Amino acid sequence: MSSRIAYEVAGFLLGLIFGSFLNVCISRLPGQRSIVKPGSQCPECKAPIRWYDNIPLLSWFLLRGRCRDCRRPIPWRYPLVELSTAIWFTIQAARFHTLLNFYFNDPTRSAPSTYAPFAIIANLSVIVLGFLLIGLMVMDWQTGLLPNSFTVTGIFLGLTLTCAQAIFLSPTEGQVVLPPHSIQLTSVGAATENGNVFLTGPEALIGGRILATLGAALLLLSIRWLYRALRHREGMGLGDAKMLAMIAALLGFWPAMLSFFFGALAASVYGVYLMARGRAGASSKLAFGSFLAAGGLVAAQIGDRIIDAYSQLLR
Repeated sequence: MSSRIAYEVAGFLLGLIFGSFLNVCISRLPGQRSIVKPGSQCPECKAPIRWYDNIPLLSWFLLRGRCRDCRRPIPWRYPLVELSTAIWFTIQAARFHTLLNFYFNDPTRSAPSTYAPFAIIANLSVIVLGFLLIGLMVMDWQTGLLPNSFTVTGIFLGLTLTCAQAIFLSPTEGQVVLPPHSIQLTSVGAATENGNVFLTGPEALIGGRILATLGAALLLLSIRWLYRALRHREGMGLGDAKMLAMIAALLGFWPAMLSFFFGALAASVYGVYLMARGRAGASSKLAFGSFLAAGGLVAAQIGDRIIDAYSQLLR
């Protein structure tokens, strides 16, 4: 077994475990119930689930999708969430292997190995984001709710990981420097001096990410306020703004905007489809958070390549 496959297998198994926990969160958090007590139980008959019936993915197939006690169907959502989370972890484990191989085993690398912690933390941010978005996607689709325990916690984790990345910046890396003599600094009792004004790398990174988070939230809040002013009714929940802020906190501003673009595009296509089938009208509500979460997953995986390609077109 190659080292890459070993990483992928480990990622898949770890993803199954986190996917099983995610199912608990999806079932309980929208109703503001504890995810600790009681233990796992059948959603229909409330019978405690035995440990051997609680093995992620495998138990569902062995039980043929039915509770051992009441024989009622166990929703497809449970294995799908576990499998989706496992696939996400597998993809990120493969990227993690590539990062380690590039920084420590590739003699042709163009970046120093000291940059590896920065890239590894960025990879961890993507893993965290995927876990949160899969859960939020299902919760919004089923209940129309986006719990603060996911969105606000995700914002906090994103900013914390950004601070962790800032620790590993070199003394001059990422700093913002203004050209010489571009402005003049004057202090009381001192002569005017010409020189460079700059932000250090950590200040630029952390400050930029905070501004990205606030900017993403304000964008959706502005759309929400504008819609309410024009239509005199609510058109978008606060949870959507918090989710976009969470994506910005973990990925940055432009990936968040790409998430919003993909989410709005997918929601529009789905809305047109429902209207064409006569299943929705102009005033029907959509679970926009689910589409936004899907857009966030796409942006987290390939958003950097899309943004780079687009920036090349503008040059």
